[in-house]
Amino acid sequence: MGFGYGAGAYQQVRSHGGVESADPHGLITLLMDGALERLVKARAHMLRGEVAAKGETISRCIDIIGGLRDSLDPKVDAAMVERIDSLYEYMSRRLLLANLHDDATIIDEVSKLLQQLRDSWVQIAHASVPRAAGA
Repeated sequence: MGFGYGAGAYQQVRSHGGVESADPHGLITLLMDGALERLVKARAHMLRGEVAAKGETISRCIDIIGGLRDSLDPKVDAAMVERIDSLYEYMSRRLLLANLHDDATIIDEVSKLLQQLRDSWVQIAHASVPRAAGA
């Protein structure tokens, strides 16, 4: 995956605002939010039989997941990063199958996995924020 892959995902999320003032941790959260939002849209397109819109939305979600994979830093914790990278790869493959087979249950599965990952990511951010003296 090259720079363009992640840059495209960043640009998609950038349109939602907040990117200019977000810290690196916040940018990852924005990417995850963008992917989750697109999964909801993809599911709706699928259920309405809107094949082209479904395919485009799933493709954009896969791009965002690619951007998330590109953002992983193995210097932090190589074993953990490898597991998360495998999870992102799994999500991408599942979304390709969801698109191919019009299977909304797969979109639900990926949404649940990504939501759990996002929730953990946000908890890490909150836990790492220094507290003011006396707080």
